[in-house]
Amino acid sequence: MSEYRSRYSAYRSMWVMVFFDLPTDTAADRKRAASFRKTLLQDGFEMFQFSIYIRHCASRENADTHCRRVRSAIPEKGKIGLMTITDKQFSSMEIICGQGREFYQPPLQLELF
Repeated sequence: MSEYRSRYSAYRSMWVMVFFDLPTDTAADRKRAASFRKTLLQDGFEMFQFSIYIRHCASRENADTHCRRVRSAIPEKGKIGLMTITDKQFSSMEIICGQGREFYQPPLQLELF
C-alpha cells in the first residue's frame, strides 16, 4: 500500500509551465502566436496569465512528453521558456491580486490515462 501512495505523491506529479513572448507586429506574426496558443490549449494546457500556460502531469515522464510537444510547436520568432516543478512546489505558490491573497487551486478532476 505504501508503494501506491508514493506513486501519486506531490513530489512525483509535475507541473509544466510555458512562458512566452511572441511578436505580434504583422498579421503573419499574430497568426503564428495564435497558432502556438491554440496548440498549447489542445495539448491540455490552461492559461495561468496572458503569456503563461500551465499543465498538470502525473509523472516526470509525462511532463517530458508535453515539453517535447511544446518544443515541436515553437514559432520561428519570439522567446519561449519551459519549466517543470513538482506539485509540492507549485502548491506553495502565493498569488497576490490587488489587496487580497490567494493560493492556486489545482484542478479537482483526476486525470486517467
